[in-house]
Amino acid sequence: MRISSEHVIFEMNKDNEPALQVDSGSTVVFETLDCFSNTVQSEADVVSSIDFSKVNPATGPLYVNGAEPGDTLKVTIHSIKVADQGVVVTAPGLGNLADSITEEETVVCRVTDDYVDYKGIHIPLRKMIGVIGTAPAGEGVNTGTPHDHGGNMDTTRIAEGATLYLPVNVEGALLAMGDLHATMGDGEIMGDGLEIPGEVEVTVEVVKNFNLPVPLVETEDLWVTIGARETLEEAGKLATHNMVKLVQEKSELTFNQAGMLLSLAGNLHTCQVVNPNVSVRMELPKALLK
Repeated sequence: MRISSEHVIFEMNKDNEPALQVDSGSTVVFETLDCFSNTVQSEADVVSSIDFSKVNPATGPLYVNGAEPGDTLKVTIHSIKVADQGVVVTAPGLGNLADSITEEETVVCRVTDDYVDYKGIHIPLRKMIGVIGTAPAGEGVNTGTPHDHGGNMDTTRIAEGATLYLPVNVEGALLAMGDLHATMGDGEIMGDGLEIPGEVEVTVEVVKNFNLPVPLVETEDLWVTIGARETLEEAGKLATHNMVKLVQEKSELTFNQAGMLLSLAGNLHTCQVVNPNVSVRMELPKALLK
C-alpha cells in the first residue's frame, strides 16, 4: 500500500480527509516531497523565490482502523529512500546566524548511497524524517511546528530502524509525514538540513494501554524522549520529565532516583532551534533498564 506525494497537507488537523485507510499491522509507503514542495531545483532558486505557503508538506493523512483517542500509534520505520540530489539554503533573517547573513544562497548537493557531497566535502549519509505526527484533538497545527502530537520535530533519531510512538488524539490517528533530510546536524542551525524528496516504508500498529510518554523514539540501543516548546528550557524540562516517567515505569526507582540516573547516564540534546517551537531530546541507553 502506498500514499503518493499528490496527497499532502500543510496542517495536522482532525478534519483532514484520509488519503488511505488501513488496519493495524499494515505496512505503508509514504512518497514525500522535500520541504520546499520540490520547487528548489538549482542554485538559482534562492529563498526569495520560495512559496512559503507550500513549505513542509506532509504526505497523508493515514487513517488506522481501531485507533481511538487515548491509544498510542506505533510506527516502525523500515526504510527511507532519498533522491540523488538535495538542497540547503540560507538567507538574511534565517536560522541561528540570522543577523550575520548578508545574502541569500542555495547549494545543491549530490547524494550517493554513502555520503552527501557538500562542495567537495563528503558528509556521511544520515537519512531521517523531519516531520511526522498525528492530528491533535483541538485546533490544527501547521506542519512546520512541533508539539505533543509530533510534527516538525527534526529529530535525527527518527531514522531507519527506529520505532516512533505517537499519541492518538482523534479517531484513526491521521498519521502524516514528510520533510526528509539526507543529513542534518543537531540544532539545524541554518534552518534546514539537506532537504530532499523520497519515500518512507513503515508499519503502523495501534497499542492500547501504553504507559510510556509520547512522542517517544526507540532504537536498538536507546530510549529517546522528545519535548517541543517555545524555549529550549521548557523543551528540555519536558523531555527530561518524560524520561523520568519512562524510567519509573521500567524500574523500581523513585522520582529522585530516576532523575539521578539521568544525571549520571542520560544525554540531553538539542534537535532544532529554528522552528516555531524548538525541540529537545533526552537519550538513555536501554541496557540500563533491563
